[in-house]
Amino acid sequence: MDEYMERALASSLKESKANASSSRAISISDSEDDDNDRFQSELLQAIRASKTESSRVTTQSVYNPEPPSQSARSTPAASFLSERAQMERERLERLKRLRGQDADDGGGMSPPTKRQHISSSDRHANGRANIASASSSSVPSGSSASSRTASTPINSIPTSEQLFWNGELRPTANKHSQSRQDGKPTFRLTEVLGLKSDISFAIIASYATSISWIYEFFAPSTPVIIVAQPDQSGQPTIKNILPNWVMTVPFLRNGRGCQHMKFMLIFYKTGRLRVVISTANLIDHDWRDIENAVWLQDLPPRSAPIPHDPKTIDDFPSIMQNVLRAVNVRPALANMLANDHPNLPIQTISNLRMKWDWSKVKVKLIPSIAGKHEGWPNVILTGHTRLMKAVRDMGLRTGKGKAAKDLVIESQGSSIGTYSTSWINEFHWSARGESAEDWLDEPKARRAKLSWPPVKIVFPSLKTVRDSVLGELGGGTMFCRTNQWEASKFPRELFHDSNSTGGRVLMHTKMIIATYRPKKSIFETSRQSKGKGKESSDSETEPESDDIEIQNDPIGWAYVGSHNFTPSAWGTLSGSGFNPVLNVVNYELGIAFPLYDAKDVERVSCFQRPARKYVSGQDRPWIQEESQLLRESHQT
Repeated sequence: MDEYMERALASSLKESKANASSSRAISISDSEDDDNDRFQSELLQAIRASKTESSRVTTQSVYNPEPPSQSARSTPAASFLSERAQMERERLERLKRLRGQDADDGGGMSPPTKRQHISSSDRHANGRANIASASSSSVPSGSSASSRTASTPINSIPTSEQLFWNGELRPTANKHSQSRQDGKPTFRLTEVLGLKSDISFAIIASYATSISWIYEFFAPSTPVIIVAQPDQSGQPTIKNILPNWVMTVPFLRNGRGCQHMKFMLIFYKTGRLRVVISTANLIDHDWRDIENAVWLQDLPPRSAPIPHDPKTIDDFPSIMQNVLRAVNVRPALANMLANDHPNLPIQTISNLRMKWDWSKVKVKLIPSIAGKHEGWPNVILTGHTRLMKAVRDMGLRTGKGKAAKDLVIESQGSSIGTYSTSWINEFHWSARGESAEDWLDEPKARRAKLSWPPVKIVFPSLKTVRDSVLGELGGGTMFCRTNQWEASKFPRELFHDSNSTGGRVLMHTKMIIATYRPKKSIFETSRQSKGKGKESSDSETEPESDDIEIQNDPIGWAYVGSHNFTPSAWGTLSGSGFNPVLNVVNYELGIAFPLYDAKDVERVSCFQRPARKYVSGQDRPWIQEESQLLRESHQT
């Protein structure tokens, strides 16, 4: 980490001197230049000083670094950099043990090459989200996937930039599946960001972050706001962490939960804006050793700003603006504007909707905002009830009565929650596009007695982890606990194995594939059950006036983002239909979009389908605490 940051700050110092030299023509005083030089030199000295501090290395998961030492430092800059140096050393030591090689290694993939963009809008003229084609035509002329070597860094500098005006979803490139078995094109981080010299400003968010690593992907003079995980106090704060970098963290009630969103807003000097929703943290491991997914779309600037409309709260840019406010970006932006960067491309958060053309963005933005959300319309702006609203807006509500269809949900993730039949049915109800009002109007005792809905929880088995490229030592980002799996009412029968369509790599991707099947709804009144001898949970009598017409074209929808399939991520409903309450623990962000046919499902799905169901008595999920290899690696 020390070498990383020294190079980064040396570059910043060099650039600041060059800027200062060229700026003397407009009467910037030499004293200001000297102050800047001294500040940069002090930062370099702080890094070098930190080498002699915090020498003890602890072993933790890369997603749960030990809190940095609070011992006294000579300057605030030294304090921050020493903390970051300690965290980075711990991470590098862990990766060295796991991989038996230099953790500073950039990975092992060839330089990115320009790929032909296959627009799925050629088949569907309604502006649906583009999904990367798995056909061989995605491999550029004169090159082949099999020709890529393991000696070229995975995130090398792009030789050309490809623009995606209609949006694009792809898996991330991976060192261990360079020639993907499914032939899908991929994104590298350098391709996501583009040329660093073209970026004028960026807002980025991640749960786990290696500051020294991500810093090198930006020019030292580029202003960056980074949204990160709060400390145990859960209090919102902002702080300057590097020249031109401000870190902000949102509020968490009682310090519980996490800022789990992964997104980027990248503003370019040409005026273009790139919106990125990802499943990957801003650490090298996530972009090299495991598979993730990225959706991005480029937006042109408007010819003239449109007026601010405070009544619009439900379109993509309005929701994105609400997300930025929720994760404490507003004071960080004000800080940057007041200090050294008065000419940022956005002056207020509301500029996002006013100054860029969002008309081609067809995906639905699905945030979870940590906190208690009470009443209408608050509950439909976040969590699984926001997903419900998005499903309805896409015309994909399953409906009621004779026209009802049911939804089979396949949910791939990297972390398992604590489940009840009530919560899984609650989520499934929203995923069908059915109202929280109807759900809450059903008696709570009745909801608690429902059987499991058609949900498949897709999570890697112990065998899959052992058979993966990195084996058990590569399973440090997959979380299921023994006490969860062995709980008496845990839905073990819903578990299915997770295997990437790209190869023998583990996936950090969070994805839901939801497809229709004919079925009646889950509740049944006593009138329907009369004569059956017992109540059935497979059907329901609903007012005929609620019947709706099912859209025939799509066969379902997909979700990609940071949400794992857990109550903490998606929220839990309470209250009444008149005054619903949604409690959400985490900050999460993802997108949803329609699936039009089986080929769409194949292109989108990151996991092999049909997913293999766990065999009772034989299969067991990957559980870190049960791995002797991981325990031994932590002890060395």
